[in-house]
Amino acid sequence: MTLRFFRLLCCQLMLVFACTANAADGVEITRARIELADDGYRLNAAYSFELNESLHDAIQHGVKLFFTTEVELTRPRWYWYDDRAVSQRQTVRLSYDVLTRQYVVLVLGRMQQSFATLEDAMVLVRRTNWLIAPRGALKPGEVYNVTLRMFMDRERLTKPIQTASSGKWQLESKDKKFQYRAE
Repeated sequence: MTLRFFRLLCCQLMLVFACTANAADGVEITRARIELADDGYRLNAAYSFELNESLHDAIQHGVKLFFTTEVELTRPRWYWYDDRAVSQRQTVRLSYDVLTRQYVVLVLGRMQQSFATLEDAMVLVRRTNWLIAPRGALKPGEVYNVTLRMFMDRERLTKPIQTASSGKWQLESKDKKFQYRAE
Protein backbone atom coordinates (compact mmCIF):
# COMPACT_ATOMS: atom_id res chain seq x y z
CA MET A 1 0.00 0.00 0.00
CA THR A 2 2.73 2.53 0.90
CA LEU A 3 4.81 1.53 -2.15
CA ARG A 4 1.81 2.16 -4.41
CA PHE A 5 1.20 5.53 -2.72
CA PHE A 6 4.88 6.46 -3.13
CA ARG A 7 4.81 5.58 -6.85
CA LEU A 8 1.63 7.59 -7.35
CA LEU A 9 3.17 10.56 -5.56
CA CYS A 10 6.32 10.35 -7.70
CA CYS A 11 4.26 10.21 -10.90
CA GLN A 12 2.24 13.26 -9.86
CA LEU A 13 5.37 15.22 -8.98
CA MET A 14 6.94 14.37 -12.34
CA LEU A 15 3.77 15.55 -14.08
CA VAL A 16 3.78 18.82 -12.13
CA PHE A 17 7.44 19.48 -13.01
CA ALA A 18 6.82 18.66 -16.67
CA CYS A 19 3.88 21.09 -16.85
CA THR A 20 5.80 23.78 -15.00
CA ALA A 21 8.80 23.44 -17.31
CA ASN A 22 6.53 23.93 -20.32
CA ALA A 23 4.77 26.96 -18.80
CA ALA A 24 7.86 28.66 -17.40
CA ASP A 25 9.14 29.84 -20.77
CA GLY A 26 10.74 33.19 -20.23
CA VAL A 27 11.85 36.25 -22.11
CA GLU A 28 15.46 37.30 -21.75
CA ILE A 29 16.36 40.92 -22.40
CA THR A 30 19.61 40.67 -24.34
CA ARG A 31 20.11 44.35 -25.14
CA ALA A 32 18.67 47.48 -23.54
CA ARG A 33 19.84 51.03 -23.94
CA ILE A 34 18.46 54.52 -24.32
CA GLU A 35 19.78 56.67 -27.15
CA LEU A 36 19.34 60.33 -27.93
CA ALA A 37 18.14 60.87 -31.51
CA ASP A 38 17.01 63.93 -33.45
CA ASP A 39 13.37 63.39 -32.46
CA GLY A 40 14.02 62.51 -28.79
CA TYR A 41 14.97 59.60 -26.57
CA ARG A 42 14.64 56.11 -28.06
CA LEU A 43 14.61 52.73 -26.38
CA ASN A 44 16.74 50.23 -28.31
CA ALA A 45 16.13 46.72 -26.96
CA ALA A 46 16.33 43.10 -28.06
CA TYR A 47 14.70 40.03 -26.53
CA SER A 48 15.38 36.33 -26.74
CA PHE A 49 12.50 33.86 -26.49
CA GLU A 50 10.78 31.09 -28.39
CA LEU A 51 7.11 30.33 -28.76
CA ASN A 52 6.19 27.00 -27.24
CA GLU A 53 4.20 24.47 -29.24
CA SER A 54 0.90 25.60 -27.77
CA LEU A 55 1.46 29.24 -28.81
CA HIS A 56 2.67 28.17 -32.23
CA ASP A 57 -0.52 26.13 -32.76
CA ALA A 58 -2.67 29.02 -31.54
CA ILE A 59 -1.19 31.40 -34.11
CA GLN A 60 -1.75 28.84 -36.88
CA HIS A 61 -5.43 28.72 -35.89
CA GLY A 62 -5.95 32.49 -36.05
CA VAL A 63 -5.32 33.56 -32.43
CA LYS A 64 -3.66 36.98 -32.22
CA LEU A 65 -0.84 37.24 -29.68
CA PHE A 66 0.12 40.52 -28.05
CA PHE A 67 3.59 41.35 -26.70
CA THR A 68 3.97 44.44 -24.53
CA THR A 69 7.14 46.30 -23.58
CA GLU A 70 7.04 48.65 -20.60
CA VAL A 71 9.76 51.18 -19.81
CA GLU A 72 9.96 53.61 -16.92
CA LEU A 73 12.58 56.25 -16.16
CA THR A 74 12.70 57.69 -12.67
CA ARG A 75 14.97 60.31 -11.17
CA PRO A 76 15.96 59.48 -7.59
CA ARG A 77 15.28 62.14 -4.94
CA TRP A 78 16.44 61.92 -1.35
CA TYR A 79 13.69 64.14 0.07
CA TRP A 80 10.61 62.57 -1.53
CA TYR A 81 9.46 59.78 -3.80
CA ASP A 82 11.40 59.26 -7.00
CA ASP A 83 10.35 61.55 -9.85
CA ARG A 84 8.77 59.53 -12.68
CA ALA A 85 10.05 61.22 -15.81
CA VAL A 86 8.92 58.69 -18.43
CA SER A 87 6.45 55.80 -18.35
CA GLN A 88 5.63 54.21 -21.71
CA ARG A 89 4.14 51.00 -23.14
CA GLN A 90 4.35 49.59 -26.62
CA THR A 91 2.31 46.61 -27.79
CA VAL A 92 3.08 44.44 -30.79
CA ARG A 93 0.43 42.11 -32.23
CA LEU A 94 1.44 38.90 -34.00
CA SER A 95 -1.13 37.08 -36.11
CA TYR A 96 -1.46 34.71 -39.05
CA ASP A 97 -3.64 35.52 -42.05
CA VAL A 98 -5.00 32.22 -43.34
CA LEU A 99 -6.11 33.66 -46.70
CA THR A 100 -2.75 35.18 -47.66
CA ARG A 101 -0.72 32.62 -45.66
CA GLN A 102 1.36 35.40 -44.15
CA TYR A 103 2.30 36.37 -40.63
CA VAL A 104 1.39 39.92 -39.74
CA VAL A 105 3.20 42.04 -37.14
CA LEU A 106 1.38 45.19 -36.10
CA VAL A 107 3.02 47.73 -33.81
CA LEU A 108 -0.16 49.26 -32.42
CA GLY A 109 -0.61 52.81 -33.62
CA ARG A 110 2.58 52.83 -35.69
CA MET A 111 3.16 50.26 -38.45
CA GLN A 112 2.15 46.91 -39.92
CA GLN A 113 4.32 44.46 -41.83
CA SER A 114 3.70 41.01 -43.37
CA PHE A 115 6.14 38.10 -43.46
CA ALA A 116 6.23 34.75 -45.26
CA THR A 117 7.52 32.80 -42.23
CA LEU A 118 6.97 32.89 -38.50
CA GLU A 119 10.72 33.16 -37.90
CA ASP A 120 10.91 36.32 -40.03
CA ALA A 121 7.98 37.84 -38.13
CA MET A 122 9.56 36.97 -34.77
CA VAL A 123 12.66 39.01 -35.68
CA LEU A 124 10.50 42.15 -35.59
CA VAL A 125 8.69 41.07 -32.41
CA ARG A 126 12.00 40.43 -30.62
CA ARG A 127 13.37 43.92 -31.31
CA THR A 128 12.23 47.40 -30.48
CA ASN A 129 13.50 50.88 -31.28
CA TRP A 130 10.82 53.34 -30.36
CA LEU A 131 10.56 56.94 -29.25
CA ILE A 132 9.81 56.98 -25.51
CA ALA A 133 10.23 60.71 -24.81
CA PRO A 134 10.60 63.88 -26.85
CA ARG A 135 13.77 65.91 -26.79
CA GLY A 136 13.87 68.04 -23.66
CA ALA A 137 11.81 65.64 -21.54
CA LEU A 138 14.90 64.64 -19.52
CA LYS A 139 17.31 66.99 -17.76
CA PRO A 140 20.77 66.79 -19.35
CA GLY A 141 23.41 65.43 -16.96
CA GLU A 142 20.85 63.86 -14.60
CA VAL A 143 21.03 60.14 -13.86
CA TYR A 144 17.80 58.20 -14.34
CA ASN A 145 16.96 54.70 -13.15
CA VAL A 146 15.50 52.69 -16.02
CA THR A 147 13.20 49.70 -15.53
CA LEU A 148 12.33 47.62 -18.57
CA ARG A 149 10.18 44.52 -18.96
CA MET A 150 8.55 42.59 -21.80
CA PHE A 151 5.70 40.11 -21.59
CA MET A 152 2.98 38.41 -23.57
CA ASP A 153 -0.12 40.44 -22.74
CA ARG A 154 -2.78 37.84 -21.92
CA GLU A 155 -5.27 40.58 -20.97
CA ARG A 156 -5.71 41.44 -24.66
CA LEU A 157 -6.80 37.89 -25.54
CA THR A 158 -10.50 37.09 -25.69
CA LYS A 159 -11.97 35.82 -22.41
CA PRO A 160 -12.54 32.21 -23.57
CA ILE A 161 -8.94 31.97 -24.74
CA GLN A 162 -7.66 33.52 -21.50
CA THR A 163 -9.51 30.84 -19.55
CA ALA A 164 -8.46 27.94 -21.79
CA SER A 165 -4.80 28.96 -21.86
CA SER A 166 -4.45 29.38 -18.09
CA GLY A 167 -0.84 28.37 -17.39
CA LYS A 168 0.47 27.42 -20.80
CA TRP A 169 0.77 30.88 -22.26
CA GLN A 170 3.06 32.81 -19.97
CA LEU A 171 6.01 34.60 -21.50
CA GLU A 172 7.53 37.28 -19.34
CA SER A 173 10.91 38.81 -18.63
CA LYS A 174 12.36 39.76 -15.31
CA ASP A 175 12.68 43.49 -14.76
CA LYS A 176 15.87 44.80 -16.34
CA LYS A 177 17.23 47.73 -14.34
CA PHE A 178 20.03 50.04 -15.41
CA GLN A 179 20.99 53.69 -15.21
CA TYR A 180 21.02 56.29 -17.95
CA ARG A 181 22.71 59.70 -17.83
CA ALA A 182 20.66 62.08 -19.96
CA GLU A 183 22.42 63.91 -22.76
